[in-house]
Amino acid sequence: MPTPRDRQARIATFVAYAVQGLSFATLLTQVANLQNKHHLSEGSLTLLLLIVPVFAGIGSVAAGTFASHKGSKPLLRAAQPAVAAGVVLAGLAPDVALLVVALLLFGLAVGAVDAGINMQGVAVERRYGRAVLNGFHCVWSVFSLAGALWASAAASLDLAVIMSVPMLLAVAGSVYAGPRLCTIQEEKVESTQAVAGRFPWKPIIPLCLAMGFLYVGDAAVSNFSTVFMQDVLNAGAGVVPLGYAAYQATTLAVRLGGDLAVRRYGPAAIVRIGGAIATLGFLGIVFAPSQPLAIVAFGLTGVGLSVVAPQSFSAAGRLDPAGTGVAIARVNLFNYVGFIIGAALVGGIADAADMRVAFAAPLVLAAAIIVLARGFEPAVKARA
Repeated sequence: MPTPRDRQARIATFVAYAVQGLSFATLLTQVANLQNKHHLSEGSLTLLLLIVPVFAGIGSVAAGTFASHKGSKPLLRAAQPAVAAGVVLAGLAPDVALLVVALLLFGLAVGAVDAGINMQGVAVERRYGRAVLNGFHCVWSVFSLAGALWASAAASLDLAVIMSVPMLLAVAGSVYAGPRLCTIQEEKVESTQAVAGRFPWKPIIPLCLAMGFLYVGDAAVSNFSTVFMQDVLNAGAGVVPLGYAAYQATTLAVRLGGDLAVRRYGPAAIVRIGGAIATLGFLGIVFAPSQPLAIVAFGLTGVGLSVVAPQSFSAAGRLDPAGTGVAIARVNLFNYVGFIIGAALVGGIADAADMRVAFAAPLVLAAAIIVLARGFEPAVKARA
């Protein structure tokens, strides 16, 4: 049975995920406004935006090293306010030089926080003794959506105000959650297995690949769904965003019930089914003859891909018997690797061929997730 302390840590972890979702959305929804403010070309904007995933990867790796010695609690107490500071600084930046500094800070901190919140989520899941990680990712999605709705409602305000107001809430949330998160002693677990030397890569390779393939698909939908709807299917302005909206809506809906499904059917089965549904979704995009069917297909990709990230982190936690957080940080790194590759791969194929052919790349990688699902079996089963 969970103790009152376990429940306190779970609530704090919910808040930490909420803060991250809000912070991430607050920056991403203002990319176009930042481009206009600083008179950036498409090429210059692309190079600037690459700062975030590249340095987030560095931040994630550094977080694994730090947390293995000090735990993820002090990491989050420092890094979450730094994420908020990066967002505010980006909104206030009077020139490109300061914007670069803001994006560097945001990237490093957001990578550390992504790793840290999932370390906390796995620690809470371990203490509860049942699947709870999907719930945390669901809260991330809810507050990411809230950040986007705020950006829409406040569109007439000054850019600095739009980006600063949510960060007041973010800092307040991180200040509340910080003292209540799991300590390093609570993150560590007793294990009969000796853990010496460096954490091995081999057991987490399927998880890393699945995470990378997931984010190739996510990058394809996030970056090119509107282009697909507009250029391939000739959608009007009101219909163009609906493919991405369907993707986000189904992602949130599935995560609401994801933990119950994992408890009933097991993580490997859920990831295998998710990979199959995502493959069907991308197949639907490639061959979509009409706008409504394309929107449905984008929604199917959200259904399938939404289960992969929570189960990747959960499985990484099971494969780390000492609870060091190193495995989680390494899996998290492939979040950024996949996103960078996905944007370049799909964009490159679209330039060389066409957008329908470009979506065949995430289709193939989504199918590969079905094969990788075996690596998501609980550690006790995998080692039996």
